Amino acid sequence: MLNTATTGSFTLPGEAGYEQLTLELARRWGADVIRDSDGTRLSEEITRAGYRIYSTICVIREHNAFAEAHPDAQQQCFLSSEPVMAEGETAALPLMAGYFDEQFAVNDSPEALCWWQVWDRTAQREVPREQWAYADGQVTVRGALPFHRYTCSFLAWRVWEEINMYNHTTNHWTSEHLRQLDPRHPAAWDYLLRYMDDWCAANPRTDVIRLTSLFYNFVWIFGDDLRRRSRFTDWASYDFTVSPAALTAFEKEYGYHLTAEDFIQKGLLQPTHRVPTPAKRDWMAFIQRFVAEKARALVDIIHRHGKQAYVFYDDSWVGMEPWGEHFASIGFDGLIKCVFSGFEVRLCAGAEVPVHELRLHPYLFPVGLGGLPTFSEGGHPEADALRDWRRVRRALLRQCVDRIGLGGYLHLTRGFDAYVDTVERIAGEFRQLKALHAAGAPETLPIRVAVLHTWGRLRSWTLSGHFHETYMHTLIHINEALAGLPVEVKYLSFEEAEDGALDGFDAVISAGEKGDAWSGGDAWRSEKLVTALTRFAHEGGCVIGVGAPSAVDGYDTLLRLAPILGVDIDEGQYACHAPWLFDEEPDPRLTPAARALPAHPGVRLTDGRAKVLCAENGLPKLTLHPFGKGLGIYLSGFAVSPESARLLLELLLTARPEAGRAWLTDTPLAEAAYYPAAHALAVASLSDSPLTVTVNEPEAPLTLNLAPLELKLVEK
Repeated sequence: MLNTATTGSFTLPGEAGYEQLTLELARRWGADVIRDSDGTRLSEEITRAGYRIYSTICVIREHNAFAEAHPDAQQQCFLSSEPVMAEGETAALPLMAGYFDEQFAVNDSPEALCWWQVWDRTAQREVPREQWAYADGQVTVRGALPFHRYTCSFLAWRVWEEINMYNHTTNHWTSEHLRQLDPRHPAAWDYLLRYMDDWCAANPRTDVIRLTSLFYNFVWIFGDDLRRRSRFTDWASYDFTVSPAALTAFEKEYGYHLTAEDFIQKGLLQPTHRVPTPAKRDWMAFIQRFVAEKARALVDIIHRHGKQAYVFYDDSWVGMEPWGEHFASIGFDGLIKCVFSGFEVRLCAGAEVPVHELRLHPYLFPVGLGGLPTFSEGGHPEADALRDWRRVRRALLRQCVDRIGLGGYLHLTRGFDAYVDTVERIAGEFRQLKALHAAGAPETLPIRVAVLHTWGRLRSWTLSGHFHETYMHTLIHINEALAGLPVEVKYLSFEEAEDGALDGFDAVISAGEKGDAWSGGDAWRSEKLVTALTRFAHEGGCVIGVGAPSAVDGYDTLLRLAPILGVDIDEGQYACHAPWLFDEEPDPRLTPAARALPAHPGVRLTDGRAKVLCAENGLPKLTLHPFGKGLGIYLSGFAVSPESARLLLELLLTARPEAGRAWLTDTPLAEAAYYPAAHALAVASLSDSPLTVTVNEPEAPLTLNLAPLELKLVEK
């Protein structure tokens, strides 16, 4: 029986002063929960209206009075001064030049100064401490070498919390600039424990405390020049977790000493797309254990007051990896994930926590994350909502969550009637999909796919942020394509792959560029890893390589997977070697979508046995290469679209034709999922135009007419 529920599973942002609007939209959208947002509060009329209540707590950023009384309890990070070329025997390094001085302040305390380092970057050698001195925001290097470049790595206080700063600079907030406390500071931690206990006692009507998020924010470094306001952003970096106390505790636990350079790394910091050093891996594990321990203490207080603890997986989430080994130990009752895309749905849906909730975009803010108008003149929030819902719904066909909701300022919806109607539609479609999943999981094709990268399970279904922040990484596009495919997907690290974890999989995907954390870099110097993949393919597995998978210097091929894939990449080493000539052999199922793939420079065949299905200017873009009982497939790149997602599925079916084609549609512009326990078929249009779709039912094809972006449910 198909679901007809019109209420429940929806969290509405309420707003004091707009009680009538709040309660009317709660009715329209079928809300069962009302929440506050940053900068809003809920009146008694709302809290007494019979809805469950979420209250937002930003654990480390609502305590300016304490921070001003205890400035040494604020959070810190390492920064590197801009490089300065010495013209004589001295070089003056102004530390804050180029940085937004409302975000940072130099920590020149004796405790901090012992961690500073000055570097001759031309020679890449540290300058001895006796050769430099600090005064009044500037380091002076004596005995400098003329025309060498110098930098200073120094500790800085983070004096303006980054999310609050973003909203001030983008959404024109005018409230007090919020600071942030470091829970590693004993006085700050004692204060936070008392604060949480007192808050719970003072708010008896709150059912769920929604922590936004925990302690350490992702790295977001602003500059003083509006032409490059955001100097560095990485949603998954750990660079903002540093303090002298943390560094000292790390050395005591691990037995070795870290330096500023372990974090600065020649000015590149520690972005997630770079292969991590052993020290970075240790530091991440160290922070994860600390965050889990402290978060558990807060959750225990919340539970003692009879409330539930949900956590928002964005903002200050660092150290709280939802797929990591410590997340479940915290004891959260729910995980809330803001989503633009399908892979973010899968990230949330698979985490070990009782309740999974999606915070849909656009937020009810005047300006969106891209800086364009949303709920302001010229904005079209209904179009934004449908654009994101198209991707989110595609993933929900495969794995559902428990709830959806919104955040922001509800009064902004006034005058945007089309948006109100759109949310009502989205809420209804979500309840229908949730009911189907509640009866039982949808059928999938018998294909198991392993995605191989540095982080493995720890960062399943993610890389280092939302789609719009990591669009340049090929693997994020592959994640998004996989999010809605009817196949089983797991994420493996290179260490797991070489230790036997490939057993039972049908296909392995390796994607990325030379030296990045996705391709693997030096991980491919392991003979054991290369042997494991070689055996996997030779015994019947399929290896799909995208971009420059397994690229590392020092061997007879740049790509360590070249013997399996039948292609290598020429960076000049083949200048005197004649290439294999080939004729393109188009395949009507595969070649049309492959033509849209970006070409990768230097791709060439290795043995002439690869079948080239698509090429551009003499560069193979899609090849099939038989290898033992298995198959190597190479794609020159990948950019997600309905067509490329279907291409990826068709490649998996090429390797495993025995999997069949049950419940697939005849067009990539629509996707279908069959729920046997509910006796229902869901067909979702991805097109802005009407479609006629044929679904490959096991007994007989079923043809349906779909309106633009329609979700159609058919009882079977």
